[in-house]
Amino acid sequence: MSNLLEQLSWRYATKKMNPEKSVPQEKVDRILEAIRLTATSSGLQPYEVFVVTNKELREKMVPHAWNQAQLTDCSHLLVFAAWDNYTEERINKMFDLVNDERGFVNEGWENYRQMILSSYPPRDKKVNYEHAARQAYIGLGTALIAAAEEKVDCTPMEGFVPEEIDALLGLQDRGLRSVILLPLGYRAEEGDWLVNLKKVRRPKEEFITEIK
Repeated sequence: MSNLLEQLSWRYATKKMNPEKSVPQEKVDRILEAIRLTATSSGLQPYEVFVVTNKELREKMVPHAWNQAQLTDCSHLLVFAAWDNYTEERINKMFDLVNDERGFVNEGWENYRQMILSSYPPRDKKVNYEHAARQAYIGLGTALIAAAEEKVDCTPMEGFVPEEIDALLGLQDRGLRSVILLPLGYRAEEGDWLVNLKKVRRPKEEFITEIK
């Protein structure tokens, strides 16, 4: 655990990446697997992760992301895209997958399925998307930790126009909406104003409250 804390202290939102350095595929695969294994509400995994390495496509994204160079200088660009709605089909698919993988049907699990089916699909589509997007942020948190463990730099980005990114990736046709971007790569030796600055967080006593 002490090593993990050291890695989290090491990481920062990299402002300039070295376009000549590529993240080894095995590291990317481990980061992606960590995201896949992370927690989501009811285990529904209501988002997907797109790994964009196509340079031409990433160049098209830049104007819609405040011209942030990390999109093209990074090695791999992760796009977290949430379900645009909860449907009976999507919910049943995940519950059926659990039953198939475990090899049996549990009465409590099936009762829970019916509760979700009676609660989620009837809700407003916007409410459902926002809920799914929050699950994507759980995956983002896991990605940040996994990248730090792999000594891979990354920069979570909310500064982009989702509709434009959605159009470039064809997300709407798949019932998805982009939530956040995460370039993976390696920090440049020069040109990043943030790289050597002290990491600053609120002190523990102002951040954590213990209730005994």
